[in-house]
Amino acid sequence: MDSNTKSLTKNTTLPTTVRRKSDLALGPNRIWRLAKQCLTNIQLVTLGTKLSVLFLVIPVAIIAKHLHFGKPWIFALSLIALTPLAERISFLTEQIALCTGPTVGGLLNASCGNATELIISLLALNAKKLEVVKYSLLGSILSNQLLVLGSSLFCGGIANLRKEQKYDIRQVRVNSLLWLLGLLCFVLPLMFHNAMSSGSITVDPTLLMSRASGVIMLVAYAAYLFFQLKTHRLPSEEGEGIAEEEEEEVAVMGCWSAFAWLAGLTALIAMLSDYVVDAIEEASNTWGLSVSFISIILLPIVGNAVEHASAIIFALRNKLDISIGVSLGSATQITMFVIPLNVIVAWMMGIEMDLDLKLLETAILAFAIFITIFTLQDGNSHYMKGLVLMLFYVVIAACFFVVRTPLASSAINVGKLESSPLTVGLEA
Repeated sequence: MDSNTKSLTKNTTLPTTVRRKSDLALGPNRIWRLAKQCLTNIQLVTLGTKLSVLFLVIPVAIIAKHLHFGKPWIFALSLIALTPLAERISFLTEQIALCTGPTVGGLLNASCGNATELIISLLALNAKKLEVVKYSLLGSILSNQLLVLGSSLFCGGIANLRKEQKYDIRQVRVNSLLWLLGLLCFVLPLMFHNAMSSGSITVDPTLLMSRASGVIMLVAYAAYLFFQLKTHRLPSEEGEGIAEEEEEEVAVMGCWSAFAWLAGLTALIAMLSDYVVDAIEEASNTWGLSVSFISIILLPIVGNAVEHASAIIFALRNKLDISIGVSLGSATQITMFVIPLNVIVAWMMGIEMDLDLKLLETAILAFAIFITIFTLQDGNSHYMKGLVLMLFYVVIAACFFVVRTPLASSAINVGKLESSPLTVGLEA
């Protein structure tokens, strides 16, 4: 018994001793692996994009803010610094989608696809700059429908001069229906406001109608996500090929690491967006550009730069379904999710924000929607379609460059335009 007991004691104590020694040996290795993984993630996030050089602008913008540089400089630096951050947000959501599956990844992409525009609009809402909120979101819709879509059709047509590019018309029809529903929700508050001005009705229902419409638009967008992600995925030949490529793609970053980086970059975007919102009016006065022009034209170009580049790249590769999906999906998200979400959040904050975009802005939005629907109705594309869409966008940009709308005013004073560089030149 004594010998057996000794043998059992040896058998039980030996592994314990070995385990303790191995734990001590693996400690530094584990720390080294974590440090190496952290450095690899930093390299992936900061150097894994062609826009990595713009990351240097981020600390410059922060320093400029804390050293109280001129607000136009802070505005310009912050606007430039937002560009690589928006691209990295897209990269991180793709990494999370590879880890979590298509449904969660699709929902995350739907939520973070326009993170920059959403954060800017919410910060402007908190500052009670309702005109900046409406202008920036309207500009994002116009940019996606005309500039992003037009440039992708143009570049794809130039790359395929000998033939017309084909695309699936079904996604165009679904997005078009949602745009028309959104347009109705924008037109009705405008009509109520005009009816109040004429004395046709005595109680202004604009705010109540806007809030009810906001809830309906959010419900419609939730149904759209369920439709798109669950019941009616497009099984086109190109889509199947793309899905096979995505199945072979492997995530280069861990899921929790991607979530942590996503939270950190979102906080950084919020800080820089706050700089942009705070400095936009002074930048407008210094540069001689109206707030409407900066909000409708300049801000969306920066916010949609990543989508713009990706849509053009896919069009050049003759994957027009993806290009159209990028531009139409982003426009639908702004129309049916971001704008009504701002109305509901303003309601919770006690801020009276409605869906009345004013006459000129609503007319331009309606025109852009009908032009886009008419352009995409046949399922064929060539460079002329893209060129005309881009020219439409240039005309709209010229319109907001000339017309100066004061933020305190509720309507455009067409008879008394403030002096702009173009009007000064015409008077001379």
